[in-house]
Amino acid sequence: MLEVRGLEVHYGGICAVRGVDLDVAAGEKVALIGANGAGKTSTLKAIARMLPARGSVKLGGEAIEHAPPHLLVRKGLALVPEGRGVFARLSVLENLEMGAYVRDDKATIAADIERVFGLLPRLKERAGQTAGTLSGGEQQMVAIGRALMSRPRILLLDEPSMGLSPIMVDTVFEVIREVAREGVTLVLVEQNARLALSLCDRGCVMDGGEITLTAPAAELLDNPAVRAAYLGE
Repeated sequence: MLEVRGLEVHYGGICAVRGVDLDVAAGEKVALIGANGAGKTSTLKAIARMLPARGSVKLGGEAIEHAPPHLLVRKGLALVPEGRGVFARLSVLENLEMGAYVRDDKATIAADIERVFGLLPRLKERAGQTAGTLSGGEQQMVAIGRALMSRPRILLLDEPSMGLSPIMVDTVFEVIREVAREGVTLVLVEQNARLALSLCDRGCVMDGGEITLTAPAAELLDNPAVRAAYLGE
């Protein structure tokens, strides 16, 4: 589904991502874990063409490293950004409709809105409310629902638990699990490494802009060095 080779991201003279290689199979769930500043968010943004980058990126075997971001959405890639990035002055419903801006199948769009409301019933209760007035957890739900409205084949999630209460984290991650059960491929950046690895099939440890270790998630959960560095043990 996703093939990344030699990905590099620079901020002026600083190299934030250094030659990252990453493969994600269709239907696979992959977690990127690491300390703050390790390059995780920059990697997702570069894949989604939200940052200029060097290297090659293929989606379903097709090179996309020079494609504009809106075209990637049409091709089945969606990003739920760090900080949610909702349209604060639009209603919840309007935010969901914006997620389907690349589509013109009105009847199916309406059905997909109801599907999102089924996954996230809180959003149905808040459908007419301005998104900027929602709680952080509710805004995270809007961001996920908006991404789902594009019918992605692969969903990039950047720190979905950031700033949320424990109860809301459980709610958001149950939705992510349900999306994965429906067959959507996931790449998850998450500061809560234990939570990320418990959800995913495989984990990649990033340090200093590089992927330093890749292994099945269960192995990383049992790895003493990973447990000491990222699981608080």
